[in-house]
Amino acid sequence: MKTPTEAQARAAAHSTAAPTPFQRKHLLGLEDLTREEVLRILDEARGMKDIFTRTVKKVPALRGKTVANLFFENSTRTRTSFELAAKRLSADVINFSAAGSSVSKGESLIDTVRTIEAMGADFVVMRHSASGAPHLLSRNVKSAVINAGDGTHEHPTQGLLDMFTMREKLGRLEGLKVAIVGDILHSRVARSNIWGLRKLGVGELRLVGPRTLLPKWFESMGCQLHYNLEEGIRGVDVINILRIQLERQSENLFPSIREYQVLYGLTTKRIAAACPDALIMHPGPINRGVEISQEVADGPQSVINEQVTNGVAIRMAVLYLLSGYRGGPLSEDE
Repeated sequence: MKTPTEAQARAAAHSTAAPTPFQRKHLLGLEDLTREEVLRILDEARGMKDIFTRTVKKVPALRGKTVANLFFENSTRTRTSFELAAKRLSADVINFSAAGSSVSKGESLIDTVRTIEAMGADFVVMRHSASGAPHLLSRNVKSAVINAGDGTHEHPTQGLLDMFTMREKLGRLEGLKVAIVGDILHSRVARSNIWGLRKLGVGELRLVGPRTLLPKWFESMGCQLHYNLEEGIRGVDVINILRIQLERQSENLFPSIREYQVLYGLTTKRIAAACPDALIMHPGPINRGVEISQEVADGPQSVINEQVTNGVAIRMAVLYLLSGYRGGPLSEDE
């Protein structure tokens, strides 16, 4: 692994050129973004993270704007991260959940969002169990729509924060060997990582898991498939662990949690197959003792908590860029 000084120097090289214009109104997924647009977000997030070191961790970039968080599925990290990101940019925030709302009375998704939009929402951050829901919304409302996870399709800001963390810690993405381990079939995080990492020139992208959770068609996305954990993580620079998503499975795709842990649980002994300083990542929430052991999750190679911190910076960057902000350098909010 590169030292922090070397990694920062490598990352700084990305910012020498003039910023790439960002013309998107919505962020619906990484599949549709260009390489330059992905890099633009990652570069902007580096500046946003610098704000965390200020005495006043707040800037006026989105003052007068309103961000509506619409979460039709449970969430802690993503919803809180978007709320904090919006507030650090001085935006007002509306938090909305399906429980106890007009949705439970039969109101349609589009009517619900149009009602919130009529109250002055400039951004709609939405998580929904149906794949494609943010895309439908973007065609029917005037607000900027940000996908915070749709079904088993994509989770673009998680993919972005994962890439940001890799580049920050290792100084580059080009040429890295990355393994994504776990429930690939149901993972929107895996799909966003695949699209983003392929665009940014990762050397090898390996998917590791049981055959029932890792269909052959993932090979068409430029990935190597491995059904043995030790083989799949051998010599990699990054291991990104996914949890088993039992809530998305309509049938039993493996015999038991215990068997999954025995075959695919990441332990201190098993990570020895990877590079000596390989990064250990996890999007959360963590099922300790299932997909990852306590020692690995809290060990020196783990960057799980740093992923959470970087998530705020990425979401600040996304809101900032989608706002079309044309002001000068970000200054502290007096």
